Amino acid sequence: MSENTQQFEYKAEMQQLLHLIINSLYTNQEIFLRELISNASDALNKARFQGLTDHSGGDHADLKITITVDKDAKTLSVEDTGIGMTQTDLTERLGTIASSGTLAFIEEQKSSGKPVDAGMIGQFGVGFYSAFMVADHIEIETLHRNDDAEPLTWTSDATGTYTIGPSTRSEPGTKITLHLKEDASEFSDDYRVRSIIRKYSNFVDFPIYLDSDQINTLKALWKKRKDDINDEELSEFYKFISGDYNDPLGHLHLQIEGLLTFDALLFIPSQAPLSFFREDRRSDLHLYSSGVFVRDDAEELLPEYLAFVRGVVDTDDLPLNVSREVTQNSPVTQRIRSTLTGKLLGLLDQWATEDVERYEKFFLNFGVALKTGLFSDQGKQDELLKLVRYPSTSGEHLTSLSDYVTRMPDSQESIYYLLSDSLESARKSPHLEVFTTKGIEVLLLTDPIDALTLPNVPKFEDKKFINITTAELDLTESTDSESLPGDEIDSLLTLFRVQLGDRVQDVTSSKRLVDSAATLVTAKDGMDPQLERMMKSMNPEYEGVKKVLEINASHPLMKNLLALKSSSENQGSLIEQTIEQIYEGALLLDGNLTEPSSFVSRMTSILVDATREPSSTS
Repeated sequence: MSENTQQFEYKAEMQQLLHLIINSLYTNQEIFLRELISNASDALNKARFQGLTDHSGGDHADLKITITVDKDAKTLSVEDTGIGMTQTDLTERLGTIASSGTLAFIEEQKSSGKPVDAGMIGQFGVGFYSAFMVADHIEIETLHRNDDAEPLTWTSDATGTYTIGPSTRSEPGTKITLHLKEDASEFSDDYRVRSIIRKYSNFVDFPIYLDSDQINTLKALWKKRKDDINDEELSEFYKFISGDYNDPLGHLHLQIEGLLTFDALLFIPSQAPLSFFREDRRSDLHLYSSGVFVRDDAEELLPEYLAFVRGVVDTDDLPLNVSREVTQNSPVTQRIRSTLTGKLLGLLDQWATEDVERYEKFFLNFGVALKTGLFSDQGKQDELLKLVRYPSTSGEHLTSLSDYVTRMPDSQESIYYLLSDSLESARKSPHLEVFTTKGIEVLLLTDPIDALTLPNVPKFEDKKFINITTAELDLTESTDSESLPGDEIDSLLTLFRVQLGDRVQDVTSSKRLVDSAATLVTAKDGMDPQLERMMKSMNPEYEGVKKVLEINASHPLMKNLLALKSSSENQGSLIEQTIEQIYEGALLLDGNLTEPSSFVSRMTSILVDATREPSSTS
């Protein structure tokens, strides 16, 4: 170690991650080479972009990746003529974990006994460290393209520290040398390395040389005619640009010419990426300008509800040096965005019609994202309504709104839905009783996002949406056989109103209950229970709007209450306890019971009285 070489310690989380990578990732180890080549390609893209935008000069024509193997020395090196790295790059990019949640995910997979495929870690931004699966020592020589940059050497054996010192490298770029482990010597074999490059990196946009031979000779796939591309090429290209190790569910290849000119090759993953539902997720849409890479996170080219799409967009209509802010507001960008959105929704509609199995697989993975477009993209609302799917009371499978409307009887004028925390609780909801009796289908909305989407959509095919938990539900005909006379019902309602006071907005006789004794419904100016729970989770002090308690006047329990009230031995205490129990039972089903201990204690007291043996008389 020279006197100018400094030693650094990995951060604790980085050390744990390295330990897991070295000791736990045994499957698909060859993926390390794909990750190193991908990093080299990124560095070359940055160099090419810098040369074209700041006119810095230099030899940007000879941008390439060179792989060298030495079977005797058991080494493998990956060298690029790209942008190079500064000391800040070496410490910040190689000394810390780039993506939060990486360590937790790998530990969770390991502890649960699930296989931890090496192909997963590239999705977390730590692909470089996959090299430690096969190497016990790594050296990096690098020189940044800035005029005042100094050549640097980075070394580490992943035991907890790394060093950075001066280098003798004279040309811009980076060379990574792996000193392979004994059991990984296969990766110093020319034939083995050649096959890995062809498997994973055939579509890298720069020449890759091994022993003076260029391995990747394929041109940009999106520039080729659709008929000249086979499924294997598409799958390989998708895996290269996405870091995914599964085949895509489908793709869309566009070559648009006219007032707007661009090529696009877009893919829909077969499953949601590991980072898809994180707030800090990034787009995986690569933007090129006239064949030159601009950046790999062009999120402005698609609405957020299509952020799961991965691929490449290449246009002649955007200048290379345009800033991100200008790109976002550019009319060209907006036209590309509109075209891509329309074409993708058209593809999904085609699947939904012609390939139901594939569409159902897509919707199970990305349906929640698609639903957000119902309120974020009013212009595409009609198209999205045709694509969303919901569970319903008609069966176990998801249903489309079109199919729901087709099954509606002629007399039904509305689409009914129920918001719930889970499908199980939805199917057991007392609110469904009258609909089951009448044979009316109800959509069961169980995704949290549903509380913010469908209630804010006015109509579908001229059928308005009705939340069945609202107090003003009107099914035209009364379904209950109210065996109690009107004056007795009024007396019953008075009992509840006096007992519950201002804890409820009102107590009314229900036209929706068949088997249940009571339920809470949303008042006219109230909020759906599911949305209310979301509000309370964000603000514990939020109290919500009082509900209306609906009671089933034909239920035996209600008749018994009136009988107790009219009996010569008026059991006032039992009546009060029963009303409290009915009310808190409704709260429990509504998900808003705050004192379950009181509910259980009162229930026990009632049961004790009900099961007490009558006193004997002499």
